[in-house]
Amino acid sequence: MTAPWLPSSRNDGRLAAVLGPTNTGKTHYAIERMLAYKSGVIGFPLRLLAREVYDKVVAQKGAQAAALVTGEEKIIPASARYFICTVEAMPTEREAEFLAVDEIQLAADPDRGHVFTSRLLHARGVHETLFLGSDTMRPLLQRLLPGVEFVSRTRFSTLSYAGPKKLSRLPRRSAVVAFSADNVYAIAELMRRQRGGAAVVMGALSPRTRNAQVGLYQAGDVDFLVATDAIGMGLNMEIDHVAFSGSRKYDGRRRRDLTPAEVGQIAGRAGRHMNDGTFGVTSDCPPFETEVIEQVENHEFDPVKGLYWRNEALDFAHPAALFRALEKAPGRPELARARDADDVHALRRLLEEPDIKAIAAGGAALKRLWEVCQIPDFRKTGHDSHARILADVYLHLMGPEGRLKEEWLAGHVEPLDRVDGDVDSLAARIAHVRTWTFVSNRTAWTPNARYWQGRTREIEDKLSDALHEKLMQRFVDRRTSVLMRKLKDDAPLLAGISGDGEVTVEGEFVGRLLGFQFIADAKAVGPHGKAVRAAALKALTPEMAARAAALAGGKTADFELKPSGEIRWRSAVVARLVKGPMPLRPDLELVAGDMLTAPARARVAERLQRFVGDKIEGLLGPLLALQKATTQTQGEDVIEGPARGLGFRLVEHFGAMSRMTIQDDVKGLEQEERGKLRKLGVRFGEYSVYMPALLKPAPARLLILLWALSEGKTPGDFAPPPAGHVSTPNDKDLPQAYYFAAGFRPSGVRAVRIDMLERLADLIREAKKGVDMREGFAATPQMMSLVGCSGEEFESILVSLGLRKNVVKRQPAQEAEAKPAADASAATKAAAEPEEIDIDPRFAEAAALADAIGLPAATASPPPQADPAPAQEDQPQHRDSAPASGPEAPGAVETTDAPDASVEDAAKEPQAEEIEVVLWRHAPRKPRQDFRDRRPQRDAKGGDSAQRHAKNPNKGKGKGKRGPQNRDERPQRQNRPPRKEKPMDPNSPFAVLAALKADMGGDDAKKQDADENTPEKTS
Repeated sequence: MTAPWLPSSRNDGRLAAVLGPTNTGKTHYAIERMLAYKSGVIGFPLRLLAREVYDKVVAQKGAQAAALVTGEEKIIPASARYFICTVEAMPTEREAEFLAVDEIQLAADPDRGHVFTSRLLHARGVHETLFLGSDTMRPLLQRLLPGVEFVSRTRFSTLSYAGPKKLSRLPRRSAVVAFSADNVYAIAELMRRQRGGAAVVMGALSPRTRNAQVGLYQAGDVDFLVATDAIGMGLNMEIDHVAFSGSRKYDGRRRRDLTPAEVGQIAGRAGRHMNDGTFGVTSDCPPFETEVIEQVENHEFDPVKGLYWRNEALDFAHPAALFRALEKAPGRPELARARDADDVHALRRLLEEPDIKAIAAGGAALKRLWEVCQIPDFRKTGHDSHARILADVYLHLMGPEGRLKEEWLAGHVEPLDRVDGDVDSLAARIAHVRTWTFVSNRTAWTPNARYWQGRTREIEDKLSDALHEKLMQRFVDRRTSVLMRKLKDDAPLLAGISGDGEVTVEGEFVGRLLGFQFIADAKAVGPHGKAVRAAALKALTPEMAARAAALAGGKTADFELKPSGEIRWRSAVVARLVKGPMPLRPDLELVAGDMLTAPARARVAERLQRFVGDKIEGLLGPLLALQKATTQTQGEDVIEGPARGLGFRLVEHFGAMSRMTIQDDVKGLEQEERGKLRKLGVRFGEYSVYMPALLKPAPARLLILLWALSEGKTPGDFAPPPAGHVSTPNDKDLPQAYYFAAGFRPSGVRAVRIDMLERLADLIREAKKGVDMREGFAATPQMMSLVGCSGEEFESILVSLGLRKNVVKRQPAQEAEAKPAADASAATKAAAEPEEIDIDPRFAEAAALADAIGLPAATASPPPQADPAPAQEDQPQHRDSAPASGPEAPGAVETTDAPDASVEDAAKEPQAEEIEVVLWRHAPRKPRQDFRDRRPQRDAKGGDSAQRHAKNPNKGKGKGKRGPQNRDERPQRQNRPPRKEKPMDPNSPFAVLAALKADMGGDDAKKQDADENTPEKTS
């Protein structure tokens, strides 16, 4: 059968088929034959394999003599004589003395087979034509190519079955074959963790990336290769063992079992040249059948029964004619019509578009559409997505300019110039840019073809390099790979330690020395991990001794005690505190490995114990002094009796306790005992007994740590309150002992620092002076500032102190009068005018009151009064002293039936709107309720007292427990006897004020008094 693209007179050259299994040197033989001629063309099934052969030819003949032609890459020097191509890109119009096609058995492939069949039937060299492939093609070649010469090649080495092996047990220089990208990545990740890493080879990778990964394996940086069945297509690598992780593959239509010939093609990559190879399966793959193993080992497979063919004589008169030509049967029994490839699917999809169908009615327009459909779907995104790209390309080519617009092409190409993202993102961008690389190599389609060829090549190379680096980072542990190479010869490893504690072996990082603990790198695992760690420990032994000596002689400033109980030295944890025999005497445990000798360990422990002791003594000196006074029996600071017990309890509770829990002990103290405790730093507050020196942030942090250790808790779970805060949120999940150890007292929703709470109590006592505590006192901003909160939080603190909110209504004038009464000094400053009136300070209150009601201030000084008694620290005003409930209790309202004249006068005048005022008073004691009140009472005759009460409801009211317990249920007294008026002290300011009022009122006052005593007024 003649080749239509060559003259018949030049088809008389040698036609030979070089057949045999893998590792027979067929490709090497073809290259030698081609280079013996002046020109030649050779086609390979993979772009990667074409690039490998191109590099070899360039090395022998020079770059100007060799050309590389693939779908996405064209390197064609003007003087090129040898063309190395992919089978699809072979220049059928070029005449060459030699022509060869490798892996000719792929003519039986359902997807690409028709291309190899076309080259088999039509491609010829002028002087020699070679077809390289498996011996299974012999019967078909004899029928299709009469007179063909067969050259048989035998395998240089043997191939044998090694059985199943775990991935962790695979020998070095092994290739693991998987049949999906997900499986490839999963196996490569496992190999990185267990064996130091693996190179990755897949058909989805760009040729540049695959070359880089193969080079990584060939250079010995990794000893394992994880690949798809793409390695079976002639890649020449030094593989000793091929392990199948599966025995089924997806062929584009369905999942099916591998044929014995496919197993032999892939397994044949093991054993290069004279080195024997083995093949087997991993633990996840079922073993091969005995028949398959024998066929692979003996290289005896069933012959190929038929080849796929597609008509190349196409009719572009109209679409229907084109489809008829594509569907034409081959007419020979050895050939079968190829199933519709991607280009046919794209053609059908595009002709469904009305605008494209109208343009591609026939002729050159339809032929151009068929050429566009030849663009490969590198992205593998599906027919519809690929067809949209082809439609845009075709419409641009059929536009007024007849070419792709540069701005449109740039809009698709330039966004791909990014190297961020993971492996999948980079691989997707490479697939996209390969599409535009293929398009730019159609010089008639682009206005500046050379520029876009270079630009797309530049982006693809950049992305390929980035993808290679990502694969290295993800699947290769370079350190382990380097160490594995060093361990091959069992040579001693060189280890060292840097200034910041990094431990290196043979220049590779294997761990870090922190204090006296070696932290091995998590990646230093696998069968070589022990040898690596052993080499590291040899370098660590002298370093450990030097560090122990430096710590034993270290200064106090070199150490740091953390709130978590860790002791750090040179920023590394060397020990941690644990519970000791006493709360103020914790023990410690060293954080060190077995490399620290016993004498060095003792010196380190002794120095750290001294540091901890000095720390406790420096921050908790008053508490230690109190502890000493409670444990010793002699000395001037020794305390005895109840004071000893109180001091012991304070030490046990880390220097602060609620006064309520030890109230009886405090009351039983003599003044002399109190004085001794005060001398030791103990303060008796209204609510707490505490030691002010321990409330500072540093002592408080240490006390929290010691408290947590003594309670058997984890210190790190109890953070100290923020330094400088006088209160903090009261976490109900935290024990109260924690707050007292920190120097805080839980009070409502806040925990208040103990000294601030005592100062608040002082302000409350001052505020209660001069006010009617039946209504209460008003809180001031100063009180809120002491505890660092306001609003509901502040109110919860007052409630926790035994106070109750009392909301009263007042006239604005009354509220204005209450303010100077609550703060006499402020009222004095506002009312007194030193320039005009000289007022005695003791008369300031009377002057303020006079000014409030509109009277002139008196100039006479009152008689001298006794100074009030100073407040006693040890005699607090407890909330237990609050008045009991009753008519005189706070909040009680007294009413009379007699109208007041002043009320009538006020009713005649417009009244200002009352305002609500929040006051605070002591909560009344709850009335005692006898348990007998909860059951019916019976008299001596057996009658029910409740029934008698129902008959006479007014009997027994107001008589203690038998009366109503609620104040609001008591009947109001109608005829209360007038209260006896006590004589007013003539020396009091109020007496002076009354005298002034009487003097200034004159007759009008007397007349008013008389009017108020008339029968009409008093009736």
